[in-house]
Amino acid sequence: MSTQGILHHWREAVPKDRLAHLIRDCERAFRRALELRMAEHGVPFGHWTFLRVLWHADGLTQKELSARAGVMEPTTFVALKAMEKLGYVTRQQTPHNRKNMYVHLTDKGRELQALLVPLAVATNRISARGVATADVATARRVLLAMIANLADEETTTTTAKPRRKPAVKRRSVAPDGSQCPSPR
Repeated sequence: MSTQGILHHWREAVPKDRLAHLIRDCERAFRRALELRMAEHGVPFGHWTFLRVLWHADGLTQKELSARAGVMEPTTFVALKAMEKLGYVTRQQTPHNRKNMYVHLTDKGRELQALLVPLAVATNRISARGVATADVATARRVLLAMIANLADEETTTTTAKPRRKPAVKRRSVAPDGSQCPSPR
């Protein structure tokens, strides 16, 4: 859906939908705006999160990078292979630890910071156009408070209750040995 479509959805279709959906759609609009700017420079948007993490903490393991980026390890693996091919990163094992793969920025990957960060700053500036500085500050405080509330809830929930395993669809065996779907 285009950013105009997202805006129409919220103004016309479901103006009182859940806040989580509004925040997700706002993130989609931010992502699209930055993605278009980065595409002009031939940088895939999927590399943005990994580059941001590495600009602040170069030399992480793939596992650490996945955790900080908030994505699954297979996603990180695929992105890093592409980033390595583009010359943004190298992946290396150390002689004393052959298990972990460490990710390091190349000079080309470091140089992207000077190119891409201003694009993100411009995207943020455009998004806040016509919004009072105090309102932007309030939005930041509110969103951070919501994140803190959800983090507290997550901590309480994960320490208080054992994690449930996802439901598994079971199949019964018919008298003739064939598989029968489970009744629902």
